[in-house]
Formats: sequence, C-alpha cells, structure tokens
Amino acid sequence: IVWQTPANPDYILRNGRHVRPYYFEFICHVKPRWAGKTIVDMFADEFKGRPYEYYVSAVKSGRIQVDGQIVHISYIVQSSQKISHFLHRHEPPVMAWDVSILQKEPDILTVCKPASVPVHPCGQYRKNTVVGILQAEHGLAPLFPVHRLDRLVSGLLILARNAAKADYFRQQIEAGKVHKEYIAKVIGIFPEEELVVDVNVDYNAREGKSYVVKGKTACTKFTRISTNGIHSVVLCKPVTGRTHQIRVHLQHAGHAIANDMLYLSFNIDPLCTNCPNLAPKGYEEDGLWLHCLRYSGPGWKYECPSPDWA
Repeated sequence: IVWQTPANPDYILRNGRHVRPYYFEFICHVKPRWAGKTIVDMFADEFKGRPYEYYVSAVKSGRIQVDGQIVHISYIVQSSQKISHFLHRHEPPVMAWDVSILQKEPDILTVCKPASVPVHPCGQYRKNTVVGILQAEHGLAPLFPVHRLDRLVSGLLILARNAAKADYFRQQIEAGKVHKEYIAKVIGIFPEEELVVDVNVDYNAREGKSYVVKGKTACTKFTRISTNGIHSVVLCKPVTGRTHQIRVHLQHAGHAIANDMLYLSFNIDPLCTNCPNLAPKGYEEDGLWLHCLRYSGPGWKYECPSPDWA
C-alpha cells in the first residue's frame, strides 16, 4: 500500500517515510585551493562520492555550471566563482511516525520528534526533517529550533517561530537557566540512589563518537525510575550539553542505553556464528531508547509524553 497525502505529493509512507527524488541545486564557491583546476578535476578531487565519469557527463550536459553558464570539461575554475550542481536528489527514508504538535503558540511551537528524523536540513536530509515535514504538512515556516536532538533521539523539541524568540531562549540556555530532563532505557539494574557522573567528554567528529577522556567539562545526574532486573528506565538530567553526553556517561557508569550500538561493547569472536545475534534488538524498529522528556526555565515548562518503551 502506498499512502500519499493529496496536499503533499513529496512524501510516500511505505515501510517508512520516503521522499520522491527531486532535482536540487547545490551551490558552492571556488575556494582558493581549488583555483587552477579543471571543473571536472575539482569535483573529482573534492567530492569523491561519485566517479570521475559522472562529473564528465554532468559538465557536458549542463548539470554542473559555472556562474550560471555551461562550460567545457577542460574549463579552469577561478577563486570565488559560483558553482552550481543540479542533482537528482534521493533522501534516505526515516520512520513513518508523525511529527505530532504538542503546543502551538504565537511565537513558540513544541512537537514530539520521532526517532530517526533529523531536526533540520543536514547531510543527505532536507525534506525528511522535522522542519521540512512541519512546513509541508502544516504550513509552519519559518521555524527556529531552540535546542538540538540527535537524529536517533525522540521527544520534546522546542521551535521558536521568530528570530527574536529564538534569541530569548538562546540567552537563557547560555546563562545556564534552562533545565533539561531525558529518560533512557539502559542495561542492568541501575543504582537506586542518585548517580552523578562528572567526567570530561571529547567528541571525535571523524568517528561520530564521544569519549570520557580529555575534553570539555560535562556533568549528568541520573535517577532510577524503574527496573525489571534486566533493564532499567532512568531519568537523566544533563547539567551541561556536550555531544552524546548522556550516552557516553551512561556507558561510563556501566549502564549503556540498551539498544545503543555505538556505545555498547561486545566480545565478538569473528568465527562464531552466534555472536552476530548478540546485538541488541529494537534499535532500527524503535529508534534509540533515549527520549527528551522536559525542558524548563524561568516561568516556563514544556513536556512530552513518554514513549512506549518507557
């Protein structure tokens, strides 16, 4: 079954939310180190995701242009020239869950972000984002995310509806006046008393992973909500806001998020046929078991319902 909203032909819900492929103009300007190269060599050297032959064909067909003009494959680029790449864009699918609106105010919008959906355009995603979906399905634009949630994290997302309100929240966050609460489902029986993890976090952008070594000061407070003897549901209160802070601090405490493939470690025997089955289940089906529950500040508080896994 292919489901498509009449008003939004871009989206198809079929084993996830898909975006129909579309043409998109990527624009860049020639950097000094690119100058002096042919247009094809520039692309082949700097954008290695496609073969050399593709760039030859793209220049010949006019899919790649310089300052709005079709050029020859031997054209030498100069610093600061505008390069346009008209690309047939295929966005990765995300889960088919709705971006549900929690509260709609004149200058603030709060939504429950589904796992797997990025907040705003980034990388391969443009329409398959919270901002893109809200614009397409509800006509809500412009929107200014007040805080960030990783793509795999679900829960409360606050979006300002104008730049002034976004700046108001930014100032409160930078002043340390905003309190954040998340819930996570972790491995093992979490300690009953409050646990404070106060260790530095260093994010390695190349690996897309954080480590509790040298780095920026980071502190998270954890309180157990419940346990079934195998997993525990934990309230997480990050005092600071480092990348992957909650995930790496829970790993450091010996209670990693129960389906977090990035921070769970296994002893894998490369010849064993059973080891691959030890990987945690539910990651792809449910998203990461980490959910933004509540944000509060001076005179305001916004909440999001708990997910089914909690």
